[in-house]
Parts: sequence; C-alpha cells; structure tokens
Amino acid sequence: MSISDLFDSGFRKRNEDHFAAIVRVAMSDGVISVEERKFLDRLANNLDISQLDYKKILKDYNTHPINPPTSYDSRLERLYDLARMVWVDQMETEAQIKLLEKLCIGLGFRADNAKYITDKALSLVHQGVDLDVFTEEIKTMNK
Repeated sequence: MSISDLFDSGFRKRNEDHFAAIVRVAMSDGVISVEERKFLDRLANNLDISQLDYKKILKDYNTHPINPPTSYDSRLERLYDLARMVWVDQMETEAQIKLLEKLCIGLGFRADNAKYITDKALSLVHQGVDLDVFTEEIKTMNK
C-alpha cells in the first residue's frame, strides 16, 4: 500500500464520519424529510461518498465516530454543515438541538460553551449566511 493510498483512505474515512454525523442529526426526529434527503445527496456528492457507502451509512450511522478536525476552520465548516441539516426542513426539534450541542462537544468545542455556539450557529443559518460569514461570526464571538 502506498502512502497516497493511506492518505486517501484516511481522508475518505473522515468524510464518511462527517457524513454519518449529519445523518445522525437528520435522523434525530426519526425520519429523513425530502429536503433533508436532497441536502444529504448534495453533501454525499461533495464529500465523494459512494452510493454503496451512502446506503451503509444511512443504515448504520451510529457506528461512525465523531472525528474532530484538527483545524479550527474545519471544525467551523463541519458545524456549519450540521447546523444547516438541523434547519434544512425549517422545523428544528429539541432533540436535534440537543444532538447538535453534543456534536459541538465532539467536534472539540468546550462543553461549557456548546449551547452558546449551537444557538449562534442556528441563528446564523436561519439568517441564510454563507460559510465565510458563518466562520467569521463564530470566530468573532469566541474572541
């Protein structure tokens, strides 16, 4: 196995774990809506998730760990995707919000700050901001 194969498999695994975390949010209300499915389809394409892996993850999403990225910007990007999944059907539930708080901690945000970050992330997503604005706003609030 070459070094590039190792890098590719590690990169693919992180993408699958990230995708599984988002599926976990989508499934927190027990069903994946049409809007959520469209979002998952786009995200799977962007993360280069194969159709076979997509189906496996949908079936067994809880077995994937939350692997936090090492860079703060990558953590914010994952938080942005997760918050968008909560808001995608515009019917966020308490279970989804609580799960997002837990995922924030799993991504490496401090536990005592997770609720505040979750509320801010959801507020920004409600406003329809893009990833760049989202990142800057969250960074500003943590200074």
